[in-house]
Amino acid sequence: MDLTPDELLTTTRAVRKRLDLSRPVEPELIEECVAIALQAPNGGNRAPAHFVVVTEKEKREAMAEIFRKSAKPVLERVLASIQSGSGDAAADERERRQYESYAYHSEHFHEIPALVVPCVKGRSEGASVASQASRWGSVFPAMWSFMLAGRARGLGMTFTTIHLSHEEEAARVLGIPYREVMQAGMLPVAHFKGRGFRRAYRQPASELIHWEGW
Repeated sequence: MDLTPDELLTTTRAVRKRLDLSRPVEPELIEECVAIALQAPNGGNRAPAHFVVVTEKEKREAMAEIFRKSAKPVLERVLASIQSGSGDAAADERERRQYESYAYHSEHFHEIPALVVPCVKGRSEGASVASQASRWGSVFPAMWSFMLAGRARGLGMTFTTIHLSHEEEAARVLGIPYREVMQAGMLPVAHFKGRGFRRAYRQPASELIHWEGW
């Protein structure tokens, strides 16, 4: 896709309802995206990110069950928030649309043609903030680069960590050695339907910049 850097960076959004669930994702596209992702910054220049790609129907269905089980309490909290309301009509409408997107994604998760699970060797439980920042900072940029590369190739996806509440169960499904390797999240990948994406709603930068200190 012919996108400028600014267009690419501002239109790489979470895609749930507009995924093409009927079209397989070509393995070479995923390989190209991983190759680009591995160029992302990482601690010590060690390229520690690994990518488990899942396309087999049975494994996708098993991961979908884990995802739905993990997403259920999140969906319930969002629905309760919608029902109580905030008094801000615009914010309530955004939350309602987001809930519908989450619910659709969860319901159809098993139909998504490819699931990509980025991983990093070693576990960070109990580690210092500095150590955790270095480890996660070595895999999250790769995940984001994967999404950018996919967007440029007509692929849509969502950066999700919801299934990690049942990470060990997912590790068993995917044959990941849980005690030695952490999953950093999951990228459900498909071609997207439609022409493109607009910028997402965000707070103005002026409200979030802290000059010279907090």
